[in-house]
Amino acid sequence: MKQYRNLADPFNGADVVLVGLFSANEKQYEVRLDELAALAEARGSRVVDRFVQRRGASDRWSERPGGASRMSQPFARRTLLTQGKIREIAAACREADIDAAIFVNALTSVQRTVLADILGCLVFTGDDLVGDGPNG
Repeated sequence: MKQYRNLADPFNGADVVLVGLFSANEKQYEVRLDELAALAEARGSRVVDRFVQRRGASDRWSERPGGASRMSQPFARRTLLTQGKIREIAAACREADIDAAIFVNALTSVQRTVLADILGCLVFTGDDLVGDGPNG
């Protein structure tokens, strides 16, 4: 895993990607990503890329009933997103030598650990940007 340039503030000088899982019902997801980007940039980060996973966008075509009730649920408990989306983000992180992935969504400590291992960078949430770092 890549080490940060500034240990006092891991966001300062970091190249980051933004990631979000959004329900198909949420039409303003780009606004939420813009707000997250503004927070990251205010802390000195450079936003390199954005990744969006939409939940429920194609559930109406699925033959499995109950898609609408799952639209706000994660695709996977361990990673929040689908395997394909995680692979896409991991490849981009490796290619661009990304320092951190910042998620719009709240993450458990297990999800952070699993995602950091897969993505090859540290993982934060938008809440981490508001405080003095990952511990608030």
